[in-house]
Amino acid sequence: MNHPFTFECQTCCPHTKARTGVFHTPHGIVETPRFMPVGTLANVKTVTPAQLAETGAQMVLANTYHLHLQPGEAIVQKAGGLHQFMNWKGPILTDSGGFQVFSLSELREINDEGVTFRSPRDGHFIHLTPEKSVEIQNALGADVIMAFDECAPYPASYDAVKTALHRTTHWLERCVKAHQRPDQALFGIVQGGVYLDLRQLSARSTIEFDLPGYAIGGVSVGEPPELIQKIVEATTPLLPFDKPRYLMGVGTYREMVQAIAAGMDLFDCVIPTRLARHANALVGGERLNLRNQKFREDFTPLDATCPCYTCRSFTRAYLSHLLRSRELLGYTLLSIHNITELVRFTQRIRASIQAGSFGEDFGRWLTLSS
Repeated sequence: MNHPFTFECQTCCPHTKARTGVFHTPHGIVETPRFMPVGTLANVKTVTPAQLAETGAQMVLANTYHLHLQPGEAIVQKAGGLHQFMNWKGPILTDSGGFQVFSLSELREINDEGVTFRSPRDGHFIHLTPEKSVEIQNALGADVIMAFDECAPYPASYDAVKTALHRTTHWLERCVKAHQRPDQALFGIVQGGVYLDLRQLSARSTIEFDLPGYAIGGVSVGEPPELIQKIVEATTPLLPFDKPRYLMGVGTYREMVQAIAAGMDLFDCVIPTRLARHANALVGGERLNLRNQKFREDFTPLDATCPCYTCRSFTRAYLSHLLRSRELLGYTLLSIHNITELVRFTQRIRASIQAGSFGEDFGRWLTLSS
């Protein structure tokens, strides 16, 4: 067990499996449940670190695969690690690169040793193994690093998913042996696709390694929401109660509420900045397209209840003008708000769990039909 990393469960909902907790890392705490913004290339798109801190974000993500391609982990290490390189003072999580590699199906070849793929940047061959993924992440220096796994696509046959699951377990063993830094927490990833018995098998195999935290991977890769909910509800209770639980790649309102009700703690998604680049604002659980005609003369704040810089300072009309003009400031202001919105959403959930009113306050999100 890595001493810099502890997780304390503080409050449990009496009606669901929702809980609040504090995850301690070398670069600060993460109060759970919590949404984590994605900073693929060591930056959250269009947002400065100071602006990001003001959103209430505590832990941010960076991507092993993309940083290996550019600028290369050696340069990040020379800079003093990711925290110094990107000037982010809080906790950082790096994913293993597995998801990105497996999404390059036409460029890759996989076997038990690892994955060989053509770089989409210059076409040269790269061989990525569990050992190499951990080596890259050790050099990047994030607080939490993820095991290299095989993320089976959706749909995939039972046999194909089972093969990927066994490979993921074998690779986890190799990741554990390769991991060199006690100031970095290695999280294992539960796979198994939509097959609940395989999820159970993967969870049992993964928790045997007694890691500082665990993730559910291979969801939100194309399957319908009701299947994601079934997977999460069936898998979460199998994960240790006294460790943080991370649902990878999920960040919509409904999916986060349902996963929190099942006992999940951490979430990440590119949604807030991606929507911003398409002129969409997250307000009160809805998406507003600010290029719509009705916002051209709307001189009210984007969200009068939101404390972010954007909502304190500008009107919907101004934001609509910027986005219609494709001014870069529009994407920045909308990203600031959208990130703040999802962080605040999980903060409100945390407060409602502590107050004992989670089911009442967020009940409308707990059913797929509402």
